[in-house]
Amino acid sequence: MSKFLTSAVRRHLSALRMLLLLTVVTGIVYPLAVTGVAQAAFHDRANGSQVKQNGHVVGSSLLGQSFNLPTENPGTSKSTAEVAKPDPKWFQPRPSAGGYDPLASGASNLGPNDPDLIKSIKDLRKAVAAFDGVDPASVPADALTSSGSGLDPEISPAYAYEQVNRVAKARGLTADTVHKLVADHVVDRDLGFLGAKRVNVLDLNRALATLR
Repeated sequence: MSKFLTSAVRRHLSALRMLLLLTVVTGIVYPLAVTGVAQAAFHDRANGSQVKQNGHVVGSSLLGQSFNLPTENPGTSKSTAEVAKPDPKWFQPRPSAGGYDPLASGASNLGPNDPDLIKSIKDLRKAVAAFDGVDPASVPADALTSSGSGLDPEISPAYAYEQVNRVAKARGLTADTVHKLVADHVVDRDLGFLGAKRVNVLDLNRALATLR
């Protein structure tokens, strides 16, 4: 009986030592090693591809965000605050089904024949056309539909160029100046043939802020 207990204790101690070893290796050493490599070799990506301006984080190159007018006036409670409106001085991103909230990432999940989706696209087409001062028929699709994540940081060159005149007028700049800025921020297809040409809205607006 004593030999049985001794053998059992020995097995349990071996198992405990293995547990402690694996805990140290997989729970401490491995995470620290991966974190160290990520920080050393991919520092920008490991920290969320943060975009900084004057030492302050203004967003991420991977996440879309809103560029709206302030929604609250002094003395106005949040419950009675006006609905956010796009700021004409900035290029606007794609619509977001989640309000550009990373915690609410996702699409509307409405099918192409859903009457609510069809109505929202028609209403948005009119609103975007009026806001940018263009013909409703010329409004590109990415100005009317949210991405699968609702956080797409990029728009098509067509949508960016559509906004040039409105942004130029709001900022007192020439259309040619703003048009060239957009052209300078058009990113080509990956490897020359994958995906589509695009414009990162945050990068474009950061460059726009430096124009006088």
